[in-house]
Amino acid sequence: MKIRKAYNAGKFYPGTKTEIIDLIDFIYDKEKKNINYSLSGQNIIGGIVPHAGYNFSGYQAIHFFEIIKNSKQKFDTIFIINPSHTGYGDEVSLDDNDYWENPLGMVETDKDFYKIMNIPVSETANKYEHSGELMLPFLQYKLSYDFKIVPITIRMQNFDNANKVAKEIYTANKSLNKNILLIASSDFSHYLAPEIGKYFDNMVLNEINNLNSKKLFKTVIRENISVCGYGPIMTLIEYSKLITKNVKIKILKRGHSGEVMQSRKVVDYISILFYH
Repeated sequence: MKIRKAYNAGKFYPGTKTEIIDLIDFIYDKEKKNINYSLSGQNIIGGIVPHAGYNFSGYQAIHFFEIIKNSKQKFDTIFIINPSHTGYGDEVSLDDNDYWENPLGMVETDKDFYKIMNIPVSETANKYEHSGELMLPFLQYKLSYDFKIVPITIRMQNFDNANKVAKEIYTANKSLNKNILLIASSDFSHYLAPEIGKYFDNMVLNEINNLNSKKLFKTVIRENISVCGYGPIMTLIEYSKLITKNVKIKILKRGHSGEVMQSRKVVDYISILFYH
């Protein structure tokens, strides 16, 4: 049995169970009056969730996790699709561990999908990466039932790779018929003045709302927009279009690091729900 240790515990989020729960509860208390719980009644496909330190992006992330916590859907398997900040692994990689461990316990990877998905398995792609790991404590704390995960790292972010991952997930689950959830892990513009970051983010949000992955990719490249998980975002868009012609998108919470620590150069965080 191979276990991925929590490399980022004590860095991007607290290092002990009590501290993690205390911080998530603190964030929840700040945000609970703003959470749109009516969305829990929708048929949820997945969402875009930020992956910065909990002190910074938790105020956006908590909206997504509270909505799925209160959903009547029970997810068998959660796909955590993240970009690579380390540069390790193939262009697209499944993580090779049997379990992921952190201070809240262990979660099993769903090898049923591994067996039938045509995606390479990597020992290194997610070893030191934070953008997938940060989803797990929220999921473990908020969901009251057992679930498995499929962590996928997209190192080479382009439309073809995103579309391939979306099709692999869709085709595999037509065979397995599990209740699945997709999380696209991404922050938005990095280290810009808030008004400039918002301007660039709006370009990306426009293509997300239009479900236009190809134009999203072209816009990010042309404008040199620093949204870091545009590959996972495109994957979520393409997967959503495969399962329904009636994809709906809702921005849950938008903010930036300057709201927590004053600065003229901030990182933007947006949580978005995909449903039908």
